[in-house]
Amino acid sequence: MSHPSAKGRTSGPVPENVRDLLTRQQAEVGARIAALEGEYRAIVEANALVAVDDEHDPEGSSTAFERAHVAALLAQGRQEQEQLEQALKRLDDGTYGRCEACRAPIPAGRLEIRPAATHCVVCAEAAAHG
Repeated sequence: MSHPSAKGRTSGPVPENVRDLLTRQQAEVGARIAALEGEYRAIVEANALVAVDDEHDPEGSSTAFERAHVAALLAQGRQEQEQLEQALKRLDDGTYGRCEACRAPIPAGRLEIRPAATHCVVCAEAAAHG
């Protein structure tokens, strides 16, 4: 999956607003994580106040589902936060905008939609199907 143009470190000039976009997204994800953590705590605290027997309480299973759902959203948010942090590190070390698999430039359109993208479209599709 090597591209002839994959030499060098950066894919050309990185738009000035990339750092702003990444840090803005970090703030948004951080706010979402904080809200989800509050929601998760509220679910756990509400459950602690009631003697819940999930096996016999008709509300028990929905509470467990709600807690698991919020926990999954939290995990997803934390993963997204880590991806944004890694993108900022790549921006600092000059490797932002290069595919981690083939080293080809990641198209600007893909980076606009997914600024933390680590793979070009070809390599991302190959990873998804392989």
